[in-house]
Amino acid sequence: MTTTQDTVSAKRFRGDPTDLEAAYFRWIQADSAAWASTDRAERILRHHLELAAERAPGTVSTKVYRPSDGGDLGAAIQIVNDDMPLLVDSVTSALSRLGADVAEVVHPVFDVVRDAAGQLREIAPRTGEDRGRVDGDSLAESWIHVQLAPSVPEEVLDRIEQALPQLLEDLRSVDEDTPAMVQALVSVAERLDRAAEWAADAEITESAELLRWLADGHFTVLGYSDFRLRRTAPTADAELALWPVPGTGLGVLRDGASADVQVPVLGPKRPVLRLANGSVDSLIPGAPDLYFVSVAEYATTDPGGAGASGDTVAQVRGEHVFVGTFTVTALHENILDIPVIARRVHQVIEWAGFELNSFSGQAMLEVMQTFPRAELFSTDARRLFETVSAVINLGLRRQIRLFLRQDARSGAVYCLVYMPNDRYSSQVRLRMQDILLNEFGGERIGYSARVTESELAVAYFTVYRGAGASPADLSEANRERIQEILFATTRTWADRLIAAAAGDSGISRTVATDYASAFPVSYQQEFEPERALAELRRLDALAEGDIDTSVYRNAGSPPGEWRFTLYVAGAGVSLSRVLPVLHSLGVEMVDERPYQLVLPDGRQRWIYDFALRVPPALLRNALDPELEANLDSGADAEHGVAARFSAAVSSMWFGDAEVDGLNELVLRAGLNWRQVVVLRAYAKYLQQARFAYTKDSIARVLLANPMMARGFTELFEAYFDPERVNSDSAEPAADISRRLEAEIDAVVSLDADRILRAFLALISATLRTNHFRRDAAGTAPRCLSLKFDPQRIDLLPQPRPRFEIFVYSPRVEGVHLRFGAVARGGLRWSDRLEDFR
Repeated sequence: MTTTQDTVSAKRFRGDPTDLEAAYFRWIQADSAAWASTDRAERILRHHLELAAERAPGTVSTKVYRPSDGGDLGAAIQIVNDDMPLLVDSVTSALSRLGADVAEVVHPVFDVVRDAAGQLREIAPRTGEDRGRVDGDSLAESWIHVQLAPSVPEEVLDRIEQALPQLLEDLRSVDEDTPAMVQALVSVAERLDRAAEWAADAEITESAELLRWLADGHFTVLGYSDFRLRRTAPTADAELALWPVPGTGLGVLRDGASADVQVPVLGPKRPVLRLANGSVDSLIPGAPDLYFVSVAEYATTDPGGAGASGDTVAQVRGEHVFVGTFTVTALHENILDIPVIARRVHQVIEWAGFELNSFSGQAMLEVMQTFPRAELFSTDARRLFETVSAVINLGLRRQIRLFLRQDARSGAVYCLVYMPNDRYSSQVRLRMQDILLNEFGGERIGYSARVTESELAVAYFTVYRGAGASPADLSEANRERIQEILFATTRTWADRLIAAAAGDSGISRTVATDYASAFPVSYQQEFEPERALAELRRLDALAEGDIDTSVYRNAGSPPGEWRFTLYVAGAGVSLSRVLPVLHSLGVEMVDERPYQLVLPDGRQRWIYDFALRVPPALLRNALDPELEANLDSGADAEHGVAARFSAAVSSMWFGDAEVDGLNELVLRAGLNWRQVVVLRAYAKYLQQARFAYTKDSIARVLLANPMMARGFTELFEAYFDPERVNSDSAEPAADISRRLEAEIDAVVSLDADRILRAFLALISATLRTNHFRRDAAGTAPRCLSLKFDPQRIDLLPQPRPRFEIFVYSPRVEGVHLRFGAVARGGLRWSDRLEDFR
């Protein structure tokens, strides 16, 4: 086995071989340290040294590693090449465009010495203090290792293997021709100077200044070619066309490649200098943000020999085309220092009636400073003025503005989008890309974004359309329509909630804004603003310490899957407080999602969303066969299952009802919680009468016989509910009593028979109750009083009082025994809870 140290020593690395490994992985990010583990690092470096062992001058060495090869690198690419500009960016961009996900990139630069055959002889890290450590004539080499995602398909690796050499060859052409291409910029500027002498045209003079500015470190030239205007046929009426001049192509536009660049004749009103994004994938597959700079070549005679002397078209005999990218310096240059642009900026501010140094003038300058450079060069002063005027107050209005332009040369559509700074995000940008691609029928889209401390963020999209595509619809109506669609993507969840609340007269904008900022991100990801608005109404109506509840089913949920929401004003609650309440109603809690809202004034609101499971036996045995259907439809909203369930939870929460198994009658028998309280009171009294059965046994019998439980409440109401007593249509109590007796006779279980007959006897022996009394505010009493005739209750032991009043509530129970017409005695407290009677 050959180790890295063996390979390095063969290449005469000067110094400790571990220093080479450290230099190789020097720029790995700290969070990627685990990726470059010792074993992996050794393998990567060993393979790269093997690839670099031999490389002829002026060539590139590349290798694509495949998981299917059974190697130890997985999916990866390694490159050894002369160090040159744009290398890493172009490679990684090309890989992305070819469909590969890049996991990690290692890019050391070494000083190397090779012999005449290209054999690697010496190598040293290329750093400030180490540079030149090797002997002889050293060469700076870029060694690039790109680790791809393990899932990259084989066909993608095939495309990479085919495209990568051509990309690197194009970049080498650029590197070799860079001095000549920069000189071409200067030479064309000098040509314009000479043309300006006889044309006396300020635009020509400014264009020459701009070319010199580009050549002065502001533009990385990737290609250049000279084109000449000539007839497409040897006849006077043949169309004029621009053709590349052989021998003038440089960089990616070297002879042959320049023939792929279509340069249309723009007509008599073409500007001296045009700058636009270029779609040059066939030339540089991976290079980002490419621009065409085309400059008119002037003549004093008609190039085709047929135009009239002095005709504008005849004065343009050709075009110089440069392709490249702006440098970082150019992208951050003060636009007042850029030729041509500076004049337009002053003109726009002057048309607005402002001084440059005034507040408004500086505001307009700031907007123009954010313009993409291509737009600044391609937009005339009048259009620039209209655009800036539309943008200047946009930040205060919290809206977006879309500007559209189509390039006459490529057909690409340029989309400039201004939006409030806090509305821009990667997600918003991606959604906008999809919208613009779809709207303009693009094949692909490029973008750049500028987000600063300014009120506005700006995103610049270039939609590249296929050859032969019809002109894009840039009408004002279509622009406004697309702008509205884009605006919808920038509206945050909180924006949508505030907008929804605007149509609710019961919610002020202040309240809506307070709650919109309080809903946690986890809630926003789960629920739409429309639901939040409904929950906002509930929360805002709560007093501190109060609760509200809601029970429902999601559309399409399987039988037995319910949702329950608890709204709490104030401090949060523990699950141990909620769980017994829900279980007492016969349902199981299977999931809980708590959401805390903290309002600007510090008040807390909580939303607890529970997933419930209703046992199949409960649904099957419930008296209401359409229990879930009624829940879904909201039928009988005031007395329906949702209202009864929620009211029962609230009664237990605030201590008006006990938490026990009888609460299941709310679902099984269709009773409300106050009807259950009446049955519970009778069960409690039976305990005091030394009844033979426990309260749990009593509850099981009532749950097993929901029809009887409902019948007992009907009998109780027939005796004492004033509305039923005075109603001619209500079933008489005597009829209900006889029906219940018949149903009890049909009960098979002796225990159930005794319990059910005890209930019937107690209700029949009840003389009075306060259950249906209401105070002036319509509030029912918080305790239940039942007055009995003990002589009619056979299960009571002797001696039996003449009258007995049983008082029940979850907080206190008691009896008042009267053995005569006049009550005597006093109150006595008992610690014997189950048999104080």
